[in-house]
Amino acid sequence: MKFEPVIGLEIHVELLTNTKIFCGCSTTFGAEPNSQTCPVCLGLPGSRPVLNKRAVEFAIRAALALNCNIVDYTTFDRKNYFYADLPKGYQISQYFYPTGTNGYVDINVNGETKRIRIHQLHLEEDTGKLLHVGDILASPYSRVDFNRAGVPLVEIVTEPDIKNSEEARLFLQKLRTILLYTGISDCKMEEGSMRCDANISIMPKGSKTFGNKTELKNMNSFRSVQRGIEYEITRQSKILKSNQEVIPETRHWNESKGSTTAMRSKYLASDYRCFPDPNVIPLETDKDWIDQIREALPELPDEKQARFVKEYGLPEYDAEVLTSTKELADFYDETVTLFNEPKTVSNWFMGELMGLLNNEKVEITQCKVTPQNLANLLQLIDKGTISGKIAKNVFEEMFKDGKDPQAIVEEKGLIQISDTAELEKVVEEVVEANPGPVEDFKGGKKKALGFLVGQVMKTTKGKANPQMVNKILGDKLK
Repeated sequence: MKFEPVIGLEIHVELLTNTKIFCGCSTTFGAEPNSQTCPVCLGLPGSRPVLNKRAVEFAIRAALALNCNIVDYTTFDRKNYFYADLPKGYQISQYFYPTGTNGYVDINVNGETKRIRIHQLHLEEDTGKLLHVGDILASPYSRVDFNRAGVPLVEIVTEPDIKNSEEARLFLQKLRTILLYTGISDCKMEEGSMRCDANISIMPKGSKTFGNKTELKNMNSFRSVQRGIEYEITRQSKILKSNQEVIPETRHWNESKGSTTAMRSKYLASDYRCFPDPNVIPLETDKDWIDQIREALPELPDEKQARFVKEYGLPEYDAEVLTSTKELADFYDETVTLFNEPKTVSNWFMGELMGLLNNEKVEITQCKVTPQNLANLLQLIDKGTISGKIAKNVFEEMFKDGKDPQAIVEEKGLIQISDTAELEKVVEEVVEANPGPVEDFKGGKKKALGFLVGQVMKTTKGKANPQMVNKILGDKLK
């Protein structure tokens, strides 16, 4: 029997507000455990929550960027369950009336566009964090840090439109890119500001009845999500093939072992016993405010990619790579403004710039090269001051110390030789020193010309104008 996976994702994204969702405690990451707490986020008796307007704005901004419908009335509800990192014994969340509904994200799968629908986006408070000693399942004890308790986050819930682990990875990468463009979160999975749970089930191919699902937790990278889903699909397939039933449960992904283990039985909606929080009043969102947030949205990845193709004439692939982050796209836009040859600039981005960024493991925001300096370098090539080969060496120097390319060229004496008389003299020396390749060329072996050009470039230490060398050599040999 062949099986078909059915996958839905739940993504939690911490918002970049300065303070928590219902109190004035700081949200700074990495502070001493339990140093950023107060009676409100600790859930002490008598404390009263006050809603953070900035968190509501960021939730609306995210929902708009994900093509959701924005509700104009919402309530905050108490989702009741017991866990050691939940100080109040309940979590305040938009359970019944989420901020956004019926959105979507388009992803590119093997050259075709696939739409992943978003069921809803809602605002809620984060829980604390357990600090385990040793393995999570065999730990002798755990500590609790409540600094994260009350940090505002949005939960994004997809429809079960994802069919395999690759689509899940592509969706998460696209989602992260969109959210980074909006500026609502830093989406650092390694710090927990973007976390993903996957609901996975399988059913006989062609069936319309979903199988029992498991919820997979503790996946803190795109690779973990992909590997975890693949493992769970294989595990469930083996269970069904042996005529057993998949148990609905929450499972833990162990990255080092590459396997999942059971954590607890799956919560049902009724288990949470949700009801409106009497301390947080219902929220009616002003439509003019929503329009202001929509107008303030930046140009998003799909829009920017389409513009790069239409306005700059770039191939789809180039445009997709260049818009992979807002910072990279802005860097490219500014460079093209200064040196208006979009494809030339794209080639340097995709080759030299991104190659060095990857090798040095730095982000474009940490790059010492500025758009102005890169444009200046390309102008030096365009004017014939330096060759493309020399320019690559100059660019490496620029990448290291951020110096102006003109200064590097002058300091190292790299100005290209374009004097006809000087080049003719070098060509004559090379021709006299290499009678064999000269005879080969005369005998019809065109590759011999490339060898002779190489000898001229070697003699001039790469500073000869290659176009002029080709012409002078060609005329000389004829």
